[in-house]
Amino acid sequence: MSTVALVALARPTFDLACAQANFDSARALLIELGAQVVGPAELVMTPEDVTAVKLPAADLHILFMASFSDASPAVDLLGNVKGPILGWSMREPGAIGERLKLNSMCGVNLAAHALMNVGQSIRHIHGNADEPAVRQAITAALAGNLPTAHAPKEVSGEFASNEKVDAAFAWLKGKKIGAVGDAPNGFTPCVFDGPQLKQLFGLDVRQITIDDAFGKISEVKDDARELAYARAVAAQPSLASVNVAEAKKVSGVEVALDKWREQESLDAIAIRCWPEFPTDLGACICSSLGRLSDRGTVTTCERDVLGAVTMMICESLGSDENYLVDIVDLDAAQGLVRLWHCGSAATKLAADPIKATQSTHCNRKLGVAGNFPLKTGPVTLFRLDRDVDPSNRTGLRMVVSRGESIPAPNHFQGNTATVVTQPDAAALVNGIVTGGYPHHLVISWIDVRPGLRTMAQKLGIPLTEW
Repeated sequence: MSTVALVALARPTFDLACAQANFDSARALLIELGAQVVGPAELVMTPEDVTAVKLPAADLHILFMASFSDASPAVDLLGNVKGPILGWSMREPGAIGERLKLNSMCGVNLAAHALMNVGQSIRHIHGNADEPAVRQAITAALAGNLPTAHAPKEVSGEFASNEKVDAAFAWLKGKKIGAVGDAPNGFTPCVFDGPQLKQLFGLDVRQITIDDAFGKISEVKDDARELAYARAVAAQPSLASVNVAEAKKVSGVEVALDKWREQESLDAIAIRCWPEFPTDLGACICSSLGRLSDRGTVTTCERDVLGAVTMMICESLGSDENYLVDIVDLDAAQGLVRLWHCGSAATKLAADPIKATQSTHCNRKLGVAGNFPLKTGPVTLFRLDRDVDPSNRTGLRMVVSRGESIPAPNHFQGNTATVVTQPDAAALVNGIVTGGYPHHLVISWIDVRPGLRTMAQKLGIPLTEW
């Protein structure tokens, strides 16, 4: 009989009833298949929950992502056990247009990146316990045969001219990124090395604390806040239906960030958007980032500086506005993934900008976040990431792929793109997770791959292309 250490992570802002039901089904399947299941019988959600966990020796360790969670519990509990870890993510329940109830796949993706950073490895299965393919994969894992860490076949193509890429480097040189606060706990893709970015791309990162940001917001005059709110309502009339007090707070954030951008000549802003903004300010600032982006400032949430750099690299190679997204859903049969974030997209990225409505944040139920599908057409999916390989002198790596955003309803509240991927969708997801790539990708509607190939070659940065 195999001993299985099963750890189920979750976060209270997601659908805990659904998360618990999935966890119960997973435990039941393991027991039915003859495993001796050890580990916490309850969802692990708080630092106190993590401290209370004592994992005995086990033949197999399963990280069950009952809902989204930051990666710190995964590292604390599974970073030093005998791997590979089996990461298990769930299907997204609910009707089209509802909130993202679990965000389980993104949680596994984030945990895989953090585990890789501490020398651990992960394998991945996706699906609910009642699916035959999942039952088969778990049966094999109990017999010692974990899923393979497979990925799509690597490809390449034409290279951009040296002149084009030299012009991109010249465009990037001297650009400034404003970074607000620290990376959220457990968000390892949002950690960055300022001198490294300066040396390779000529970028300058200007950092302030969350307290500094709140100080700037408090200095915004009432008339400036009211004017920004009036302009936002005029541009997007649906904003009038959002709680006015919350919407005006978000307008104050927009004014403060825009003033800081002007004072520091910032080209991008990467901001720690939670938990302090919803808990201390009483608002979600997604739409303020979208409005800044509409006016030409690159913006990223979760203080993802490398995400902002990824977006700027795309722009340097000819992309217009682009967006930072999570992979949250997989339909292997249709060869597609759904890319999503909670509502900070520029209006110009909407499938129909006239219908780019403003609403509340999907989980926090606070204003203001956009709620519209992203535009259609061929897309590039790209990410710059830190590399833990000590032989890589640059300390960075790149991953890129291709697909097509197809017409579809806004599948999850916020901003969703339904993308048929050029490589096999299931293999792409598996390659990203098992390769420990970031949970944040950048979706660009311009094919920047030729420029990326030349840029990576010039800098000596490894480029994985699927």
